[in-house]
Amino acid sequence: MGLPTTDDCARAAIVALALFVAPALAQSDYQLRPHDTLNIVVTDQPDLSKKYVLDDTGALLLPLIGELRAAGLTTTQLEAEIRQRLNGFLVNPQVRIDVERTKRVFVFGGVASPGMYQLTENMTLVELLARVGYGGASEVLIIRRRGEAPAVPSTDANPEVLRVNLREFEKDLESGKLSRNVLLEEGDTIYIPRYDPNRIYVSGEVRNAGAYSVPEGTTVLQALTLAGGPTQYASLGRTRILRLVNGRLENIKAELKDVVRPGDTILVRERIF
Repeated sequence: MGLPTTDDCARAAIVALALFVAPALAQSDYQLRPHDTLNIVVTDQPDLSKKYVLDDTGALLLPLIGELRAAGLTTTQLEAEIRQRLNGFLVNPQVRIDVERTKRVFVFGGVASPGMYQLTENMTLVELLARVGYGGASEVLIIRRRGEAPAVPSTDANPEVLRVNLREFEKDLESGKLSRNVLLEEGDTIYIPRYDPNRIYVSGEVRNAGAYSVPEGTTVLQALTLAGGPTQYASLGRTRILRLVNGRLENIKAELKDVVRPGDTILVRERIF
């Protein structure tokens, strides 16, 4: 079986989205969450009829009533709760609540904190990756619905898929170029593949053996540098590359200038005394 391609990852992301969003679509009434913006209208009461924003805990502070826990309630339930509390001050109060839809983006895959995030003004990909705990994958897929942005992750069969090479992106940032720093749009779904197609492995007599995500064109010397360099017992002249070719494992003598391939294992052997 071959390693998954980026097209496989894109298809898997779209299928996963359909599974992820199904429970959300089944809900008939929206449950309020922290930071939601509510337009509350109390008939004939202009001092009470305002725009309110739920705080970090999902609480709402209203004149006459004071603090009210709103998160987890539907708008219908919150209307009834406010009417009941206003009955002590007003005769037959009429309350209407409209939720001002918050712009959101959706993140899942190989990150520390997947889920739904509020889309702030001019939010970029690098800003979002910093928030979600990006773990060093070499590529990000941005799945963008064509046409009107959805309130939930897109389940379009044929969305627009933007690929961002994060290795090249990091190089650009170091040199001050921001052309790859994508400006996110409402409804975008950002998928960080757990499988990293640019991963190699360094083992043997190196200071920090392990898996490393590397850009195209990385040499054996550069890979060893990523792994902290050789130990005092290393014999660089005996370094080997273990590479799977057409289902067969090949053991290749490595030169420091040789370019590694995705999936390679670089084995630095011990010096013979």
